[in-house]
Amino acid sequence: MPAEDLALLENLPEVEHEGDGPALLPDEIMTGRVVPEMNNTEGRIPGFVVPLKTTNDMKILEFFLVPYYGACIHVPPPPPNQIIHVRYPEGFKLQALYDAVWVEGKLVIDRTENDLGTSAYSIEAESVTLYQQ
Repeated sequence: MPAEDLALLENLPEVEHEGDGPALLPDEIMTGRVVPEMNNTEGRIPGFVVPLKTTNDMKILEFFLVPYYGACIHVPPPPPNQIIHVRYPEGFKLQALYDAVWVEGKLVIDRTENDLGTSAYSIEAESVTLYQQ
């Protein structure tokens, strides 16, 4: 994430709760600013899976990679620059959504929006494996 977004997160005011819904993050943190130097970067990154597209036999083909379990599902989504839209045509199965994974591939700046959240980056995954240190 850009330095100005990191500074915003580190100095985040107390979260406002409105009614019975989830807590909301301030608008300025949700801009989706990116780090241009990260475009076309090859590597491996860990995170948690929010499935977007699956097969009938529950193989995950497309998902959001998020920094913590439950993001986009139980709480407001993280900022777009903390979500990566992953496509993995080969697909993989995951025992539980609280299991973290490693995703390998080329990170590109590419905005994706849907009902669960908005990502500022994407990866065409070369592999998705269960997280192990």
